[in-house]
Amino acid sequence: MGRFKQSFCLPCFLENSEPKSVRTAIETAAKIGYPAVELWDADEKTLDLVCGTAQDNGMAVASICGHGSLTDGLNKRENHERIRRELLTKIDTAQKRKIPNLICFSGNRYGVDDKTSIGIVAEGFKLVSKQAESAGVMLNLELLNTKVDHPGYQCDHTSWGVEVVRQTGSPNVKLLYDIYHMQIMEGDLCRTISENIGCIGHFHTAGNPGRHDMDETQEIYYPEIARTINRTGFDRYVGHEFMPKGDKLAALKQAFDLFNV
Repeated sequence: MGRFKQSFCLPCFLENSEPKSVRTAIETAAKIGYPAVELWDADEKTLDLVCGTAQDNGMAVASICGHGSLTDGLNKRENHERIRRELLTKIDTAQKRKIPNLICFSGNRYGVDDKTSIGIVAEGFKLVSKQAESAGVMLNLELLNTKVDHPGYQCDHTSWGVEVVRQTGSPNVKLLYDIYHMQIMEGDLCRTISENIGCIGHFHTAGNPGRHDMDETQEIYYPEIARTINRTGFDRYVGHEFMPKGDKLAALKQAFDLFNV
């Protein structure tokens, strides 16, 4: 058994949005051995359902989104006050519900150069980093690709995100290293993960191309990725965030077995 813990992004594995489907997915995941489930954006009713079902099955909720929006984020100073309020609210929610991670977004470039925006994003994080530390909540800046899925997004290379983490200077501000996105942008996954693990607070997985199952039809060799993460001593969550091509719950089991190193 590895040190890291596995989770899965619930919306990817639902047959529909009905409460019965939510309960079935979480109950099935618990039987497989997952210790946690993840959400993105969620209203209080949905969060109540997911947190309650997870708790009933001995599971945690590992991560939710911390603020809006993906395209209009921390790289604009005029957004900082809004995002500060949103993050403080979500930090309080996360602390009360024992959710250890909040996802954060740089926003799209909109003409702001990469070097300048590093400092701007770090400034935004500093507005809430002490509160996150006190609450024991990790703020994870998500790395996304700009070639296929998110044109214009600023945090699209590991080195840029690492510099934001460095300039922020808080143990509770790190990166959400999405393996699918970084395969598209950079490759060299194992080396990059190993060299930057101290700046990574959370992982997401998916096959490339297509963002589907991690099987023999895609170009990322996930068994070695899992072993690499394990060798670093990483003990937080690795969350599966792919769109299954076939049976969703069977894909959930396949992913768990692949990463059960």
